[in-house]
Amino acid sequence: MNKIRIAFVGFIAILTVLWLLADTFFPEPLTYFSFRIVLLQYTGLVAIGAMSLATLLAIRPRRIEPYLGGLDKMYRLHKWLGITALVFGIVHWWWAKGTGWMVGWGWLTRPDRRPGGGQALGPIEGWLRSQRGLAEFAGEWAFYAAVVLIGLALWKRFPYHLFAKTHRWIAVAYLMLVYHAVILIRFRYWAQPIGWVIGALLLVGTLAALIALSRRIGAGRTASGVIEGTFHYPELRVLETTIRITDDKWKGHHAGQFAFVTSCRKEGAHPYTIASAWDPEEHRIVFVTKELGDHTGRLPDTLRAGMPVTLEGPYGCFDFRDERPRQIWIGAGIGITPFIARMKQLARSPAAQEIVLFHPTTDFDQAAIDKLTANAEAANVRLNVLVDAKDGLLNGDRIRAAVPHWKEASIWFCGPSQFGQALRKDFAAHGFAAADFHQELFAMR
Repeated sequence: MNKIRIAFVGFIAILTVLWLLADTFFPEPLTYFSFRIVLLQYTGLVAIGAMSLATLLAIRPRRIEPYLGGLDKMYRLHKWLGITALVFGIVHWWWAKGTGWMVGWGWLTRPDRRPGGGQALGPIEGWLRSQRGLAEFAGEWAFYAAVVLIGLALWKRFPYHLFAKTHRWIAVAYLMLVYHAVILIRFRYWAQPIGWVIGALLLVGTLAALIALSRRIGAGRTASGVIEGTFHYPELRVLETTIRITDDKWKGHHAGQFAFVTSCRKEGAHPYTIASAWDPEEHRIVFVTKELGDHTGRLPDTLRAGMPVTLEGPYGCFDFRDERPRQIWIGAGIGITPFIARMKQLARSPAAQEIVLFHPTTDFDQAAIDKLTANAEAANVRLNVLVDAKDGLLNGDRIRAAVPHWKEASIWFCGPSQFGQALRKDFAAHGFAAADFHQELFAMR
């Protein structure tokens, strides 16, 4: 989380500082209309800058992923940038449209226009000025479309498959806003650092938008597979699916990573954590999915042996790599999945670390617990299963009591986000280093 917070705050701060080097919030003379002009420029630059970076992150660039701590963190940053673009865009829209309305209502009086005869404009600046009307029209309607599409993306009840289809069209709105920005940004900015940075962001954002519209996201990281079999745990509302890779495009994965799986083109790709270690001799991958919505709820009835699937990945940096002598794992509910993969890996290649695994769960299935126990024993992992109704809730005190040398450990958490944040704060209050608390933010929207 610290990486993406630093990236987010740093990005907005850099844009603000570079803009302040080119302009000011206190123009001379300071009037409503002179302030309106600079605020329109600032809010517009931040909005299009944030949207440009969000568009780049949307195509899942693999080279950026390690610097931000994994694709799950990248998508969290993508969400923050989208909200930032929405907020600054609304402020920008209000100052653009609201002023005209207030003039029409008689609340404001426009200043007299300067008489002609000023300095002649160059050919480029003159052409840009000639495009202002069209750019304002395109930007206004693209803004309305972006507001609706971003709103749908933030609405959790909006079905995932519809979200995946509609969210792609933000790229069209973005390209219209790029045109709007290029025409309406103050011409003198382009010769200054703020103009160079915005220009670079618009360029990479445009390329990313074209990749998204051509459906080429992840094109270089896809592999074909076929479902070998499924096993349903009705008490847990969980489905275990085994897939055999049928080509040589899957180069392997680390325990804790995830992939996007497409079993139905109409439904599109869905992200699932991988629940198996990679064996290049077997070419098999196991996914464990929880029935959390319409799509996952239908999987037990729709997935069948022999069905072809497409995999994209792997993604994620929740890979259990550190130098601590001990590790504390917390897999809450379906968050146990990456730990299953890691235990299978450790069964073949043991680690010297002492590992304690806590698995708090609301639901209970003896067959699933038996498998989990066998995996833990084979990996030399000390397992603690806590069923909420019987054993009570897991908290920091219980973890520290069970692991006396917890200060020498790193913590790896996968489960409900709020639960993870509560544990993070609890351990931080007891002096635990933030860098040693690793949390998977497995939410794509």
